This record gives sequence, C-alpha cells and structure tokens, in this order.
Amino acid sequence: MKGLWEEFRQLMPVATKWAYLDHAAVAPIPATTADAVRRWAEQAALQGELACTEWKLRLRHTRERAATLLGCDVDEIALVGNTTTGINLVAFGLEWRPGDNVVFPASEFPTNQYPWLALARLGIEPRRVEVQPGRPLLDSLRAACDRNTKLIAVSWVQFADGYRIDLADLCQMARQVGALTCVDAIQGLGVFPINVKEIPVDFLAADGHKWLLGPEGAGIFYVRKEHLDRMKPIGIGWQSVVHAHDFHRIELNLKPSAERFEGGSHNSVGMIGLGESLSLLTRLEPARIALRVLELTDYACEGLTGLGARIISNRSPGLKSGIVAFELPGVDPHEIKQRCYEAGIVLSVRGGRLRISPHAYNNEEDVDRLLGVLREFRSGKL
Repeated sequence: MKGLWEEFRQLMPVATKWAYLDHAAVAPIPATTADAVRRWAEQAALQGELACTEWKLRLRHTRERAATLLGCDVDEIALVGNTTTGINLVAFGLEWRPGDNVVFPASEFPTNQYPWLALARLGIEPRRVEVQPGRPLLDSLRAACDRNTKLIAVSWVQFADGYRIDLADLCQMARQVGALTCVDAIQGLGVFPINVKEIPVDFLAADGHKWLLGPEGAGIFYVRKEHLDRMKPIGIGWQSVVHAHDFHRIELNLKPSAERFEGGSHNSVGMIGLGESLSLLTRLEPARIALRVLELTDYACEGLTGLGARIISNRSPGLKSGIVAFELPGVDPHEIKQRCYEAGIVLSVRGGRLRISPHAYNNEEDVDRLLGVLREFRSGKL
C-alpha cells in the first residue's frame, strides 16, 4: 500500500516543495489535472469553438465520475459552480409552506447557514442549533425538530474541528421526523466513501477545490431523482431545456434530469480539471484514501500530544476525519502559522486554533516537519 501512496505523491507537484497540510482550505491540484487545464487553454487559444465538441464529452466524463463517486445515476448530478450554488438550489427551489422550519447547526460554515437564514423572509423558520459540548450533534439536531421540520441541513464534516457525522444515522433520524436532508459534503467527499443508494441523502453539494483536488469554482450537486419535480429550478437558462441547442425554439420543456439546474454555459476548464481529479480519486478508491488519511491524522495527534498540544477535534472512531484542530497553550497560532510557512509547511488557523488537514499523498515526513517546527518553537530556538 505504501507504494500506492508514493505513486499518488509523485502526481502532486506541490509535494516537491511544501508539506501541504491544508486540504480543508484550498488544495493543490494533481499534475494530470494541471495537464488537462493546460490542454483546455491551448485549445481555447488555437481552436475556440472548434473544441466545444471535445469539451462537451469531457464534461460528460466529469458527470459520470461524480456519479461513480456517489454511487448514483448520472441524471441525478448537476455540475455547479460551488457548494453555495448547490445549497441555494435547495433553499430557494424546494416547495416550502409558511410555518415550515429548517434545522441546522450554528457551527456550520457560512455557506450552510446564510441560505437558510434568508428563508425567514418567506415565512420559513430557520432553527440555528447551538452545539452542546459532549452531546452528539445529531441528538441536538433531533431535539430541535418537530412536525413542521421540512429539512435538516448539516455538513458531513465540520470545517472548524473535523467532527464527522454518520450519514446513515442522519438519514434515519430525518425519516423518523419526516424531514429531508441536505448535506454540505465539501469536507468529506473525496476522502470518505459514500453510496447514496444505500445512504438515502436527499440533496448533497460540494465544490471541488478541497479534498477532491480540483480547481476552484467547479463543483457537483446531487438530487435524489424522486425530488426533481418537487423543486423549481432557479437560474433557468438555455441549458435547462431538452432542446438546449435549438436556440430558435422557445419552449419551457425542462430536462428530465438534474441538468435542468445548470442554467447557462459551464465553466468548462474548471469542470474538465475536476473530471481529471475525480478520475484519480475513484481509481485510488475513497475507502483506501480514508484509511490512509485517518492513519496520518492519528500519527499527527500522537506527536502533537507529545508536545503538549491540546487536540480539539473529536478523535473517536467513526467521528474523526481528515481535519485536526489543536491548541498550543500560551502560543499565538498566527505566529506558529507564519513560522510553519517559512519552514515550507502549510496549515490554517480557524477559530483561534491551528488546523491541519493532510491528504493521502502526504506522508509521515510531512507531519514530522510540522512537529519539528513546533518543537523548536516551544524550546525557544525559533
């Protein structure tokens, strides 16, 4: 297996210079993805519209790879600009009635809060649930639900501390209260396996620029087929209809698939790049990627604890993820981040805490570089 991850590492040019431990922020792209982006640029410069037929085929490839990753049908996938777009498709496309409510954690990334808060002007109650220390997140969400709860919106993995929910438990809880589920999957997709035929998530959105190792501004949106006709498309355009390329035929005959939500022209270069990254990840297999990422984060937690760090992330089996948030008592995290940057290590600060997020191509030596900087900082040598 070590050879597999070394092969992966060889495809990541960033590893030649940086110990890049920040995939929960903006990830570097693989060499194969960079090649696909360069090819698009050359075609755009030398061929223009003549390359559109090939680009269309490449976008089809991206859609198919996304469906493979999720275990769904191709016609349940829409190619969207980002996670925000996908969540807004649900927030403003779903059929709501005055008095309905939507339940979501107060700890969510803003993308998964603002659209629900904006529904208040339509008479929908946004129920922002404070996370209780020591209490399972799903228990807190369930306590906030009632017979008027239309939807539960939650991230698969919390961005700040890496808390990972069990999606099967989420779906079971939602069915028990009669609610739909909308999952912000950006911090889990690409690392952890999912099959939406087995785990009946209703809606899911994720941009490609984190664990999927794709370009920014190219993401995917999943909608369970049975919900297509209970959602009104927002941002309807020429791509929304079955006769998309017949520009002189004006009939609002929507596509019988999630493509109806795509509206206008695609970000072809971003989607082509995303498709290459998805091909790589599906070949490596998310189940194996998950084991490697958890192995690396366990290794990091052991070393950090040995240095006196306080691990904030819940590292219990089934709850831990690729994100590790930690504190070094008495140390300014922003100063540590700068020292790490100077030493060729990339990490983040979130909520006043240091946060690392290694991918499967990272290795123990990358983590050791971080531990070495922290050790020298604590000893006063830096």
